[in-house]
Amino acid sequence: MGGNNDSLLTEFILLGLTSNPDMKIILFGLFLGIYLVTLIGNGLLILLTQVDPRLHTPMYFFLSNLSFLDICYTTSTVPQMLVHCLSKRTSISLIRCFTQMYISVFLGTTEFLLLAVMAYDRWVAIYNPLRYTIIMSNRVCFHLAAITWSSAFLLIAVPSLAMHPQFCGSNNIINHFVCEVQAMLKLACSDTSNNQIVMFVTSIFTLLLPFSFIFVTYARIITAVLRIRSAEGRAKAFSTCGSHLTVVTIFYGTTIFIYLQPPSKSSLEQEKVLGVFYGVAIPMMNPLIYSLRNKEVKAAFWKLAGCKGHT
Repeated sequence: MGGNNDSLLTEFILLGLTSNPDMKIILFGLFLGIYLVTLIGNGLLILLTQVDPRLHTPMYFFLSNLSFLDICYTTSTVPQMLVHCLSKRTSISLIRCFTQMYISVFLGTTEFLLLAVMAYDRWVAIYNPLRYTIIMSNRVCFHLAAITWSSAFLLIAVPSLAMHPQFCGSNNIINHFVCEVQAMLKLACSDTSNNQIVMFVTSIFTLLLPFSFIFVTYARIITAVLRIRSAEGRAKAFSTCGSHLTVVTIFYGTTIFIYLQPPSKSSLEQEKVLGVFYGVAIPMMNPLIYSLRNKEVKAAFWKLAGCKGHT
């Protein structure tokens, strides 16, 4: 996306979630609270994986990457939302709008791919536990993380070169709280059918293929777990995958519903509500999902807090 914009167009106006001043104050408090919890929760998870030797494993290495992504992703949108909740003028410059959009899409794509890598890590841990540390060595984990980030960049950068919608200077009101791709395309003066095709093809590589990989991986994981004879062993194996599977279901399910349904069946209000859940709530939920039922994370937290009785 980008180029060939009308020369008169210098900024967009974001309508946000509501025009009610009292509701904006309520949303400001709500979003600020969620944002702080997101920063503290994900930041604490990253800290624990660094300082506690028991968490120096591939699973927690990728989990710290996920937490870092969540911090970056929510920071790319929420601070602007907070400012607009208190401001009468909710404009954003053309450059800032496109920059925000690209950063958000890049980080979201990286998270899709990272969740697929995390599924592979869980499969190796269950399917081949004796060689797990050899297969998932520090070097391999680092390379997988690097490939994830670089692949996401290419998957976003290359298709964007083929997308050149034109915008009219007077048609600059985005019915959303962030610079979201679908909402922006609805403002284009030019034909966006090719843009929609490019977005759909890109979604296959960023959404459907990673999701299919995760689905097949978990099918093999379930097969391997069912072969374990003891009920305790099966329960322990499933518990190591439960948090990841929960995050995958929420993250992929919401995104696929937003971006892969026919445009005729989608509504802007529905997209905005799902956008809040996807872009604001999920980054806060991830560290909670991974820590509440995780004995190792809780033990690391109590150790860091100096409460020996909980270790």
